[in-house]
Amino acid sequence: MKNIIYIALGFGFAHILIFSEAFHWSRIREMFYFESFHMYGLLFSAIATAALGIILVKRYNLKNINGTEIKVNKKQVQPTANVVGGLLFGMGWGITGACTAPLYILIGLNWKIGLIAITGALLGALLYGILQSKLKH
Repeated sequence: MKNIIYIALGFGFAHILIFSEAFHWSRIREMFYFESFHMYGLLFSAIATAALGIILVKRYNLKNINGTEIKVNKKQVQPTANVVGGLLFGMGWGITGACTAPLYILIGLNWKIGLIAITGALLGALLYGILQSKLKH
């Protein structure tokens, strides 16, 4: 039953991304050139939804699908890591026109850039896993 819920949520999220054109390079270009509010509206609505979700989780001590309490931990700010990570993420986003979730949409739509980008994302995750113990926390 849980897997069906996860799959349904994934399809719902993909539906939103596809119909909002969040995966399309032209929408990304419009955002970076400040030509359209479309992507900013999508991103701000996601931030507002997440903030509302966290407020509700904290206020009502909500539990996850397994029945355990959801804990929201505050993360330590790491300026160097945040800037370097943000720059790498932004460059990948700018080159491919997609962040991580839309990469699967690109593959599903048979766009070859999706395969190249997901390969790069997986290699980046592998590299981070290898270097993680050497990185300053």
